[in-house]
Amino acid sequence: MTSSTVNSTHRTVVPVRITTTDLWRREWQVKQQGAVQWLYPLVLFLVIITLFPLAVGSEPQLLHRLGVPAVWIAALLSLVMGVDGLFKPAMDNGTLAQLVVSRTSLPLWVLIRLTIHWIFSSGLVALLSLLAVPLFGLSWGEAGALLASILVGSPMLLMLSAIASSLTLSLKNGAVLVPLIALPLQLPVLIFATGAVDLYATGLNGLPILALLGAGSIISVLIMPWVIAMTLKMAWLN
Repeated sequence: MTSSTVNSTHRTVVPVRITTTDLWRREWQVKQQGAVQWLYPLVLFLVIITLFPLAVGSEPQLLHRLGVPAVWIAALLSLVMGVDGLFKPAMDNGTLAQLVVSRTSLPLWVLIRLTIHWIFSSGLVALLSLLAVPLFGLSWGEAGALLASILVGSPMLLMLSAIASSLTLSLKNGAVLVPLIALPLQLPVLIFATGAVDLYATGLNGLPILALLGAGSIISVLIMPWVIAMTLKMAWLN
């Protein structure tokens, strides 16, 4: 592709050809350079699940009953907290403009960006959820079901949060609105995921619910990047 100069939003953008490998490498480097930003949600998750037993009390049966909802609520809040900076920096530093002008696949870029964000957020949160064993008295089987529910349901949560983030991208105080938009949409995932773990704890089969969450996550991964990409392009044009 020949280089050309396009003036958009008072910024000169020189389009270059960007490959899929370049996108992966760039996004991985950006995530590593912003280590402090993705550590904040993890710290929030640890603080919530650590303080929750102190606030509720040391009654074993009560802690065991509230362990799964507490961990999932902490995971949900930490995920929502980390999405306000998903696309705003790319808009401000001209990365989004370069991608649009160079005719790079925006849905592919969105998918790569969200995948790397998922690894550093929900993937690590799923591993940290094993702390529910000593903190809430869960068995290792229940902790494994909890970990599986987070791994299966979190992609759908991330896609819903990313849509909220893209919709509020052009607003002055859009970061405040992201939780207000995303949380009501994410409540069904929270209810189904905790229900699946509760079924396992009572000796019943929670796999159908986990399969339903997995199907929802797969559909979200296939469709949502296109919707988010279209929203981002509209925000850039405006």
